[in-house]
Formats: sequence, C-alpha cells, structure tokens
Amino acid sequence: MKTEVKTILEKVSSGELSVDEALTKLKSEPYKDLGFAKVDLHRETVQGYPEVIYGAGKTAGQMRSIVSEMLKSGCERILITRLDGEQCEILKQSFELDYCPLSRTAVIGSKPEPDGIGKIVVATGGTSDIPVAEEAAVTAEVFGNEVTRLYDVGVSGLHRLLSHKEEIMNASVIVAVAGMEGALASVIGGLADCPVIAVPTSVGYGASFGGLSALLSMLNSCAGGVSVVNIDNGFGAGYLAGMINHMEAKK
Repeated sequence: MKTEVKTILEKVSSGELSVDEALTKLKSEPYKDLGFAKVDLHRETVQGYPEVIYGAGKTAGQMRSIVSEMLKSGCERILITRLDGEQCEILKQSFELDYCPLSRTAVIGSKPEPDGIGKIVVATGGTSDIPVAEEAAVTAEVFGNEVTRLYDVGVSGLHRLLSHKEEIMNASVIVAVAGMEGALASVIGGLADCPVIAVPTSVGYGASFGGLSALLSMLNSCAGGVSVVNIDNGFGAGYLAGMINHMEAKK
C-alpha cells in the first residue's frame, strides 16, 4: 500500500494528477480478498482509523491471516475486540500482543501518544459494568486519546459521582456505562457541558431484560447532548468518543 500511495503522490508532484484526482484514487484503493474476508487495507486513509478485527465468531487462523495482511500493508497498530483467552494464546505464537482479559481486547503494536483535543472520561454505574467500560477505554486509547476512568460512581451513591465533578466538567467527551435502570447517563448529562455517549449493559436482575431496560431508559433521557449505542457496545462508544475528541472545524 505504501508503494501505491507513494506513486500517487509522485504523480501529484509531477502534475500528472490533480489533488482531487489523487484523493479519489486514495479513497478507492485497495482491499485484500482472502476468500473468507475482504481486508480493508485503506480504511485509515478513508476514515482516519484502520480496520478493527471483531474476534467473536472468527477462528484464530482467520484472524492470523487478517493480521498478517494488515501488517504487510504497513498498519502500525491493530485492535482486536471480543477475543477469548484461547484464541489469544494461539495468536501469541505468531504476534506480540497486549491482551486485556477483562475487556477481551488485544492490541498489536504500541498505543500512540494522545493527540486529541481533550480528555475522554469513561464512567460506570457499578463494578460489574467495567468489562464494557474497559472495551471503550482501550478502544479510545488505541486511537490516540487520553482516557480518565471513573468506576463505580452510580446513582445509588450519588456522592461518589459528585466527588468527580472536576473531571466531568473538564472532559471533552464522556462515556457513561451502566446497566440496571441506566440512570447514570442522564445524571452525567445534567452535569456535563460536552457530548455524553451512553452505553447500556446487560448487567441487572430479571426485569432488566438483558440490558433492554437500560437501553430504553437511556434512549428516553431528558438530558440534552446524550446519545446512545447498543447494549454492551463499548467498542462503538470508544470509537465514537475518539472521533469527537479529534474533531476540527471543516473550512
């Protein structure tokens, strides 16, 4: 991929291609068809972040092939989500990776220095919500964001959250992760002057319906500036928070 990009840039320099023509070519370049997967090798050029591997449902052999293609194309770091320990041990035979069993994420390559416009706060209602929160936090860190973790600050003990008002007020984005009735997102939304991304979790007793109760509560939040991702979707929240934290005015 680097050779192809260099060729395009050289043609721009020589006047063979206009800037707009080069941009079109860069956005339409290439993917690798492995039969079982079409690896998007130009995701970072198009969207700013490289493709992320969703580990659940894939064999270790399939992931090994995908990772190999991404590294061959020049990808500096790779995030794998929903990776179980057994798959991780197999992948470790081929690659150096940093595995977090709590969030079930693996990172190949080092995390970059944070270059976002501010800090992302990841908060949880309870300790049981931490696995989803860690998926969000690791995702945000892999994409160049500084993350502050505020865990077990749910509304059943509101003083715990209020003791962190400084972190909340200074955040550029907040990810609020909660199960049960999912009230944390509304409370934080009423305190913060930044976007709040609510993540309902499947934590809760029978009537929580596997996170549906928290999801509906968050969707019906009366606090402005609160958006909601799917149940247990820490990755989606961390990715979106990272995008917001890197926004610049488009002229």
